[in-house]
Amino acid sequence: MFPINRPRRLRRNQKLRSMVRETQLTLDDLIYPLFAVPGNNVVKEVKSMPGIFQLSIDKIVDEAKIVRDLGIPSIILFGIPENKNIEATGAWDGRGIVQQAVEAIKKEVQDLIVIVDTCLCEYTNHGHCGYLQKDNFTGEVLNDPTLELLKKTAVSQALAGADVIAPSGMMDGFVTSIREGLDKEGFSNIPILSYAAKYASGYYGPFRDAADSSPQFGDRRTYQMDPGNAREALKEVMLDIEEGADMLMVKPALSYMDIIWRIKEITNLPVAAYNVSGEYSMVKAAAANKWIDEKQVTLETLTSFKRAGADLILTYHAKDAARWIQGK
Repeated sequence: MFPINRPRRLRRNQKLRSMVRETQLTLDDLIYPLFAVPGNNVVKEVKSMPGIFQLSIDKIVDEAKIVRDLGIPSIILFGIPENKNIEATGAWDGRGIVQQAVEAIKKEVQDLIVIVDTCLCEYTNHGHCGYLQKDNFTGEVLNDPTLELLKKTAVSQALAGADVIAPSGMMDGFVTSIREGLDKEGFSNIPILSYAAKYASGYYGPFRDAADSSPQFGDRRTYQMDPGNAREALKEVMLDIEEGADMLMVKPALSYMDIIWRIKEITNLPVAAYNVSGEYSMVKAAAANKWIDEKQVTLETLTSFKRAGADLILTYHAKDAARWIQGK
């Protein structure tokens, strides 16, 4: 009873508040996305994502060094190939853009965990995440034939030196298929970070500019999840755990913190939150208009993902957040 109980006693100064803070954002929480493109000396800003660039491999190595020097432990790689086709050959080609980027980074940058996005949408000429029933851009995306392409893609990425495989296409059984492919080729120690609960979200728009991956017809609602569903996310997660996933992801993060919480309540596996492009760009736009304090809002948002239960955060804010965490 007041006046004995005074919660403000523990808020009196910064040192005391830090000592009793329940949730701490650290450098080890952060994963920084990078976009690899063909060419040399390419640094092309994504207009809808201020501060984010498409980078040629030489420049992506330079960026990886900056990320490492900031103390960020990991990156996730996306690739935009020179040519796209119905079979998504650029995804599983041993000399594909992501494979070359992985090799270059692993050669030049030490102590950086390289995660690779394992999907087909950047590599198909129709922008969908798998095989089509027909070649006329009006067919259904076929699940089981797509699994074979994902398996080949994961193996080629592992051969290039990837540390973690992150399948994102939301195909049924993709964890089983990729695990079988990796194990058969001697990569049983490479973990799978499954995009276990990936929603058909309106927050992906800027990413599709960055990755040149907008679908040429229809949408992805037949394989990505309905935003209104929570119990289905738990079903997807349990299936991926049974299939051998080592880590789980929720995408997007900001509007789905309840999903992060629910998943963390049912599993001890590490859970990642993807702070996606639309979430990033909204903060950048508001900050540019001086409507918000970018540093305060960014760190508050990232901390909230951890408070909801996330162990890892994929975010385009990672470099800025690392500097702010270190007081730079």
